[in-house]
Amino acid sequence: MTPQTAKPPFQILLLGCGQIGQLHAARLAADPRARIVALVDPNREAAAALAATYAPEAIVATDVEAALGSGSVDGAVICTPTGQHFSQVREFRSRGIAVSCEKPLADSRERIVDLIADAQHGPLLTIAYQRRYSSVFRTARREIQSGRFGRVRSVVVYNCERWAQTISGTWRNDPRQNPGGYLGDAGSHKVDMVFFVTGLPPREVHAQSQKRSWNVDVVTQITAVIGDDVPLTMAFIGDAHHYYEEFRIHCELGDLIVRENTLEFAQENRRESILDLERESNPDEAFLDYLSGTAENTAPADIALPVWDFTTAALESANTRKIVCLSGR
Repeated sequence: MTPQTAKPPFQILLLGCGQIGQLHAARLAADPRARIVALVDPNREAAAALAATYAPEAIVATDVEAALGSGSVDGAVICTPTGQHFSQVREFRSRGIAVSCEKPLADSRERIVDLIADAQHGPLLTIAYQRRYSSVFRTARREIQSGRFGRVRSVVVYNCERWAQTISGTWRNDPRQNPGGYLGDAGSHKVDMVFFVTGLPPREVHAQSQKRSWNVDVVTQITAVIGDDVPLTMAFIGDAHHYYEEFRIHCELGDLIVRENTLEFAQENRRESILDLERESNPDEAFLDYLSGTAENTAPADIALPVWDFTTAALESANTRKIVCLSGR
């Protein structure tokens, strides 16, 4: 049965049963439209643990072939290291299976471009950028698009997290598998949000990065230009001792502030909360919406390219200490 003809409950295969896989499993198990039929991970114990908690009747396997050979699958959720995404996305879609893939979509620009071309036909491909389903960011996008605050004049993003302290011995501390470090991993959500909320493409980037005592960059400071002339400042502190993020979008007629999962607008030196928020969702709920035909794909494959280009430009700039122009890429 293909996703185009399937009806709920959708038969879902979860590939990758680590920390992020557990989050997806919990969401899928809580949605009556989904039935987790297979859990796949090279570490069988990890897959078995998720099965025991969320899907006792699911197939537990160490490879995709074994799982697919045991029954029909409507959708696959990929939660593996970035370097494996390209081949896994293609494998599932070649079998007529819809895919929701964790970010980044692939480990090179060429592969991302190939997957974008592939996605023009065949089964659904969506990227699990969860902030595209956050009520505050969806509302911020709505407010910017409404035009009531005028043109975007500048954007400031600050993000810190106790990320580096958790990556030793994992793929995230391997520059071959995670070349962007903190910026390319957790930071990619924030980069995507800049483009999602403002609708402005990246133009040029200047950055500085530090690895500290790790193998990948854990601290990156960026000054950039988006749109025609909008300055963007971003700070990614991956070895902080707490989690915090803040977005400030300064417009001609007012400011929008996203902080601690709240949204405020500021005018004439006064700040007020925006309470008329868009509906909160998540990538798994949205994936099931897409399979049901009740919503359009909010995170299609082509959103991966500007995030990749911006991230690689930032890393190039940090290495060369020069401004990197993105026009024409």
